[in-house]
Parts: sequence; C-alpha cells; structure tokens
Amino acid sequence: MDIIDIHPHIIADDEKRYPPAPLFGKRSDWSQERPNTVEALIAAMNEAGVAKAAVVHSSTTYGFDNSYVTDGCNQYKDRLVAVGSVDMLADDVPAVIKSWVGKGLAGLRIFTGGSTKDFDPSELENPRAFKAWEVLAELGLPICIQTGPIGLPQVRMLAETFPDVKIILDHLGRPDVLDGPPYKNAASLFALADLPNIYLKLTPRIFGDVEKNRASADTFFPRVAEAFGAQRMAWGSNFPTSPGTLKDILTTAQQGLACLSEEERVWVFGKTAQNLYPALR
Repeated sequence: MDIIDIHPHIIADDEKRYPPAPLFGKRSDWSQERPNTVEALIAAMNEAGVAKAAVVHSSTTYGFDNSYVTDGCNQYKDRLVAVGSVDMLADDVPAVIKSWVGKGLAGLRIFTGGSTKDFDPSELENPRAFKAWEVLAELGLPICIQTGPIGLPQVRMLAETFPDVKIILDHLGRPDVLDGPPYKNAASLFALADLPNIYLKLTPRIFGDVEKNRASADTFFPRVAEAFGAQRMAWGSNFPTSPGTLKDILTTAQQGLACLSEEERVWVFGKTAQNLYPALR
C-alpha cells in the first residue's frame, strides 16, 4: 500500500526569502534545532518508503505566511499537498483563504496552543470565525485543530454547526490515556465518536503515551478504531518536530498499530488521507 503522512513540517533555509514571524511572537525550538527543507523531507520520505504527504505549515515559524509550505509543495505536486494557517478572525478571511487555495493550499489548520503557548480555545467559539468555516464548507477544505481536551467542547460545537467540514484532531486532541482500559480519562475524546466529520490524527505523541503506566497499544488503538472506525484515523509523523528519522517514526507507528487488522491499517496509513486530501489519490 502507498503510505501517506499527513503531518510533516518544512522549514526554509533562506530566511531572507521566507522570514520567520512566529505566531504569538515566540519561535519553536524544534524549527531552529531541526530545520527541514522540502528537499530534505522528500529525501526522508524516500528513505522511509513514504509515498506522499500533506505538509503542515509551521505557525510557530511563519505565523500566517504560508509562502514556504505552498512554494515547497508546488515543487513536488505529484507527492505533496500544503496545509496552511490563516487568521480566522480577520475581516477579510474568506478572500484570504481563497487566495491561498489559488496558490495551492489543500487544507487549513488552527493552532490554539502547543509548543510555544498554553491552549486557548476561545478562537474556536468566536462567531467572527464562522465566515471562515463557511468558506471551508463551500470549497470542501478539511481543517486540522491543534488543541487539548480543554478545547473539545468547542470542537463538538463546530462539528455540529458545520457538518460538511471535515475536522482533523491533531494528536487525537492529546487525550490522557495513562489510566489504561477502559480509558475513562479520555472520555471527552470518545464522546466525539458520534460526529461523522471528526477525524483523528495519530502522531508520535500518542504512540509514546500508550507505552506509559497502564496504557498499551493493544488496548487503546482497537478501542479507538471501534469507536471512530479506521476510516476516520490517519497517521502523521510530526517530523521533524518529533525527534528521530522519518523511517524510525513510521516504524514505531507500524509496530503500535500491529494490533489492528490489515484493512484498518490500510486506512490509517493511506486511504483516510486520500479521503481528506483528494489530491493525494
């Protein structure tokens, strides 16, 4: 099967052409310590056996300027699509989204916090952003949301308000799985399973967490697949944010998901990504 990665990042090596302007004013450590150009990503994909990727814009490097992720992905249109970020609260956000789509953007991402800032879900429920969501529905664009459990009530509201928009939870919404089965501490995640437009992105964070305390891959991932269906689960490497080679990150994910059926793994490692980003078919 073709393996598809829906969460690598790229960083330019030319700061004059692509000047850093990080969201919230603080640049992420990883983007300075492990910068990764689009050429380096392609090389890593070749080594790892990854066929295609949806490359996620680094908001903690470039803010709302998606120039490098679109320029980089446009160099490899047969293998890459770009996922960018915009100011969802801007008055002209519908025109901005359409402009970036014209330059090659295949999806959006909302960064409510993470490596450089605590989570703040207030943007998710701000009615000023709804015109942006209406454009997503109009254009058929998926959107990734980077939040923790604190933001899941807002995610539910958005999924119900905009049922035609596919919403991808970065890092599964960072559930607490350390209590082990039946994973009561992750109840807020599983409570979203009834919403058919919610998708889950499986990244190194969750593959690490299921190795801790009472959690295990063998008990957690089948529980997720039963609740959401593998058709709504997709693998993302978070490379190079997460340490290690892309090949090593993929191997860890494959080992962690060995508990799923072959058909389920085909969805997680490829077919779900193609559903979310048709240009990757």
